[in-house]
Amino acid sequence: MKSSNYYIQRNNKNIETIKRLLRDDLPAFCFDYFVAIENQTSSLTRLNYAHDLKIFFYYMQERLYRGKKQIRDFTLDDLEAVTNTDIEYFLSFLSNYNYGGRQHNCNERAKARKLSSVRALFKHFFNKGLISVDNSAKVATPKLHEKPIIRLEQNEVYNIIDTVESGNGLSPHQMAYHEKNKVRDSAILMLFLGTGIRISELVGLNNEDLNFDNNSFIVTRKGGNKSILYFDSDVAGALMRYIDQKDEQQTQSLEDSNALFLSNKKRRITVRAVENLVQKYAKIVSPLKKISPHKLRSTYGTQLYKATGDIYVVADILGHKDVNTTRKHYAAISDDTRRAVVGKVKLKPDSE
Repeated sequence: MKSSNYYIQRNNKNIETIKRLLRDDLPAFCFDYFVAIENQTSSLTRLNYAHDLKIFFYYMQERLYRGKKQIRDFTLDDLEAVTNTDIEYFLSFLSNYNYGGRQHNCNERAKARKLSSVRALFKHFFNKGLISVDNSAKVATPKLHEKPIIRLEQNEVYNIIDTVESGNGLSPHQMAYHEKNKVRDSAILMLFLGTGIRISELVGLNNEDLNFDNNSFIVTRKGGNKSILYFDSDVAGALMRYIDQKDEQQTQSLEDSNALFLSNKKRRITVRAVENLVQKYAKIVSPLKKISPHKLRSTYGTQLYKATGDIYVVADILGHKDVNTTRKHYAAISDDTRRAVVGKVKLKPDSE
């Protein structure tokens, strides 16, 4: 099996979900829009657009038409009739709304993303000349406040590795699975903290992606591009121990036979399962921080920048297309830096 199979399967699943949403939950005119953007966007981006637009048209149906018109029957005339005030009320609606029998709350970033999805739809049909006005362009983007960057400190990195190896702090129920999973969990955490890869990249790894001759591996980045990354001897040791243990197991399906990391059911491990195991250990060593796999990536990026001082190297290894993204998260002036510059600017000559 080729190493790209996981990503092909994920892409196909996204496409099937988009087709279902277009068939059952979105106005008929949306089909042309999704065909138009197919070659400029990933399937995951289009899927997010589809979910966002589904909420927008649900709002139109409930608040603008009071349930008297079905979403599938909406036309471009209905889209053109939406005012900028309607869209502003939509953003307010997102603060606290009931959908699918559940209560939802969107923060400023979720609102901004949904507004972006709505704008893209309006802009497409306006540029095509199929609606005469794009009222979405008149709506201001919600103000986005900087989020605090949460990461593990060096001592916490040591502690989380020790915790996964020892099981100290785990509940009796968690300990029942610990002996079985600790070698795998250790390899996962070491790979996150030693290379800074994304969770989707880790889940998609296959056995043949590893090369222990030079301690490297092939990772599939966002957009499908592949990169070769390297790991140190500690990460290599953790991976080798896991592979030695895993070789005694049999996967449950042919499609998962080359997956590197397996679940207890002998299937390719899922994103959710990795998120859960990271949170399980992180709560023990840093209970006041909400540590996710992405925060482990931030931990690696911060340590790498401190060690190299080279923002371009950090951007390349983390797979950032825009170095400004890297600079924003990892090159902020730290308290240590502020202390270090004290006295650098002289106000009086040195005493003799």
